[in-house]
Amino acid sequence: MPLLSKTNKKQQEQDGTLKDLLNEDMLEQLRSKKSNLKKQEKDRQEEEQRRKAEERKRREANKSFEELLNESNLDDPKAFKDK
Repeated sequence: MPLLSKTNKKQQEQDGTLKDLLNEDMLEQLRSKKSNLKKQEKDRQEEEQRRKAEERKRREANKSFEELLNESNLDDPKAFKDK
């Protein structure tokens, strides 16, 4: 019986080790996936910022004279006062 008991303990230790290795592998895969998702999200946000900047630039370039005049401060008499 003592021999059987030692064998069971060794088997349990090996099973535990295998379980730990699988968990470590799983954790590493999850960490890798998390890292990849963070990078994808960062890339997506950067692309969105570039797209918005290009859109602003295009809208600014396509503004009519009236729109530009309305946005200017030419109607503000304080803008022309001597300082």
